[in-house]
Amino acid sequence: MKPQILTESHRLGIGGVAIGTAFEDVTDEQARKILDAAWNSGIRYYDTSPWYGLTKSERRFGDFLKSKNRKDFIFSTKVGRLFHEVPESEVPPTMWKNPLNYDFKHDYTADAIKKSIADSLQRSGLDYIDIVYIHDLSEDQVGDRYPYFLKQAREGAFKVLSELRDQGIIKAWGMGVNKIEPILDCIESADPDICLSATQYSILEHEDAVDRLLPAVKKAGVKLVSGAGYNSGYIAGRERYNYKDVIPKGMAEKRSRIAAIAEKYNIDLISAAIHFVLAADEFVSIIPGASTPEQVQHNMKAFETPIPFDFWKELKAEGLIYEKAQVPSRE
Repeated sequence: MKPQILTESHRLGIGGVAIGTAFEDVTDEQARKILDAAWNSGIRYYDTSPWYGLTKSERRFGDFLKSKNRKDFIFSTKVGRLFHEVPESEVPPTMWKNPLNYDFKHDYTADAIKKSIADSLQRSGLDYIDIVYIHDLSEDQVGDRYPYFLKQAREGAFKVLSELRDQGIIKAWGMGVNKIEPILDCIESADPDICLSATQYSILEHEDAVDRLLPAVKKAGVKLVSGAGYNSGYIAGRERYNYKDVIPKGMAEKRSRIAAIAEKYNIDLISAAIHFVLAADEFVSIIPGASTPEQVQHNMKAFETPIPFDFWKELKAEGLIYEKAQVPSRE
């Protein structure tokens, strides 16, 4: 049995995409208020990445957390890209609304992983990192270079992260990706502990994960964290889906039908989304991001809201969630 890094007190965490200015230009002051709201709500799992805002999110998380007792929270960040400062005119076009002046390159070699961890410690000001995720090693991010970078990771990142874990320098590692295949590839050739499953499993879209991902991680003893359980805001009513502006065909109707049934039971889609993900045995945490303190508070309220069992029965009867998907029990 692998040791469980994330416990009951980490079931609801916070992710750092929005604080990295993914959807709007969140200021330093706003970021502080969001993280304050998370801490005051009892959230003790904080996940970020140097990719978010080209190191901005990681710095903001560190600036907030370094004043806390280090034993009181779990901190995860990511490796796979190395960053170097550039003039503002040379900052590459990215999804970030107001990134810092950095450029980057993908690198999954052992030396790059060690440097990435050292850089993250320096940026965050923290003494250690609990969980390290190998970030965006998937075809949607690196395209046809995926086989090349996977080989690089098998010879570098996978081995060195296992060594760092075994030495006690980090507590756990795994993949942090938007696709199923990279997690399966990693399990096949290494011994990860926990993987960040970003867009593979939500109340709106989960069939493929139920059939392929969940059985594989269960067999390997690997746990999962949900990184985009709201489909990057679509479940909350935003007109973006999995970080893109294109909404899959039929998804608007599905969202509306689930929302109508939820309303009948006096719950909202956020509550349903959180409880659906955490009902799966393989998921130990969900880490929605937030652009405002109010969103953090709403997430905590949704997390604490009980869901009537008949709600899940009705969704299955209507074919709105996969018949094989786990749902919360009557208790």
